[in-house]
Amino acid sequence: MKRNKAAVVGSLAPDAALLLGEPTAAVSSSRLLAERQPRVPLYAKVLEALRQDLAAGVWQPGDQMPTEPELMARFGVSRITVRQALMELVHAGALYRRSGKGTFVTQPKIEQELHALTGFVEDMMALGLRASARVVSVARVPADATVAQHLEVPRGSAVLRIERVRLGNEEPLSFDVTYLPPALGERVAREDLTLHPIFTLLEDKYGIPLGYADYRIHAATADSHVARQLDIARGAPTLVIERMTYSESGTPLDYERLYYRGDRISYRMRLLRRSQGQAAAPAAAAPADARPAD
Repeated sequence: MKRNKAAVVGSLAPDAALLLGEPTAAVSSSRLLAERQPRVPLYAKVLEALRQDLAAGVWQPGDQMPTEPELMARFGVSRITVRQALMELVHAGALYRRSGKGTFVTQPKIEQELHALTGFVEDMMALGLRASARVVSVARVPADATVAQHLEVPRGSAVLRIERVRLGNEEPLSFDVTYLPPALGERVAREDLTLHPIFTLLEDKYGIPLGYADYRIHAATADSHVARQLDIARGAPTLVIERMTYSESGTPLDYERLYYRGDRISYRMRLLRRSQGQAAAPAAAAPADARPAD
């Protein structure tokens, strides 16, 4: 029995009918649209829901996020899916993890200006934050090549290394590693560094006028030691400042590596365009109105 074309098409599966280029009631427009739309991964749906909650203020800066099991129960998804959504928000800077404590909503970044030479205590006071310090270690160590070059001492000679955590409103913001020449370091080591900033000691107690400092700034990930001191995850972004401070007469006083939390600190500066033909200022030159403080 000869079958007409319409009958043949009607008996085909919808996809086959489409291949023939024939219309069929079995193929709905809604199914066609669905087939053309890429599937949205489950973690992306969870991610979008969490983003909307953060935007709506369900959790405020500093709040702890629900635990993974709580989010699993809320969305009916696996731990892997919840963890992937949370990590996307961590990488975006909306959340941060504290080892052994959980995931928290990121605080707005503390913005500091780089227009004059200031120290941590001054910066925190200008922002209305309470500055404090925790001493991690004080030790005599041999100067490596970098430290020796900056302090102008023989490589391998003894210098004093001081490690401190600097806090703003009790939150760890900076991990400071300071190297001092031996004679000066011995004096500083006898002080209570939880109360007295080093620069204040140099100027106000020891009568050493500070002149200027050279800065180098670069990005780095936190190693296990830095991460532990700043209470952040290993591999988290940090802003590293290398600072070499000199007296008014140009004597090297201290060389520091300052590890600032990348999720909490940013710097702002205004640079004036140098006129054509104007020579660049010497690297060690300091602004006339710059007064270091720590």
